[in-house]
Amino acid sequence: MSASTTLPVTRRFEVNQIKTVLFDLDGTLLDTAPDLAFALNETLKAAGHAPLPYETIRPVVSHGGAALIELGFEIDASHPDFENHRQYLLDTYRDNIALHTRPFEGIETLLETIERRGCNWGVVTNKPAWLTDPLLKQLDLYERAATVISGDTLDQRKPHPAPMLHACSEAGSGAEACLYIGDAERDIEAGRNAGMQTLVALFGYIGNEETPERWGADGMINDPLEAVAWF
Repeated sequence: MSASTTLPVTRRFEVNQIKTVLFDLDGTLLDTAPDLAFALNETLKAAGHAPLPYETIRPVVSHGGAALIELGFEIDASHPDFENHRQYLLDTYRDNIALHTRPFEGIETLLETIERRGCNWGVVTNKPAWLTDPLLKQLDLYERAATVISGDTLDQRKPHPAPMLHACSEAGSGAEACLYIGDAERDIEAGRNAGMQTLVALFGYIGNEETPERWGADGMINDPLEAVAWF
């Protein structure tokens, strides 16, 4: 889908009702694709395979380590080598977790705007805490966040609404006062199931074959700063 495509705005809540802005991590708050692409290609090379172009890897990054192994090795979880490859990738990524990762352009200004307006913000990701927490700490974001919910914080992960509602509770806001921004269909599903307003981050890792206009979000943004109009 073209990044210039917009979605008609249908607000289910008043703008000034939003008190907490929650972000997906990979492909929304942070541009983690360079470091995850590096980790996948190191995993491929260690197994005697040719590396993949960055452009091939980028759209898959939001779907996690298992999806990257499926992409790189063209195998699924039933393959006897799958878990070894996945763990090698994750270990390599952990050791290079903030080598090139940075907030997307406009994110820092967005966070400052949220804080200046007396609102707060947080993260809800399916990334495990042993990767989420050190990444946010290295980028000096962990202490600023009102809540950080990782994929193993609860028994459920997105698209289940439980992590979203847990984040609301930690941030001190009801679901109706939360806005969730993500770049995957499960993000929008989780937010809507929790009763939040949702935005698709078109600047994230969305493949050409995906159709975010059909995900049921309240809106889509091409730039992080466009989210300011929603709170």
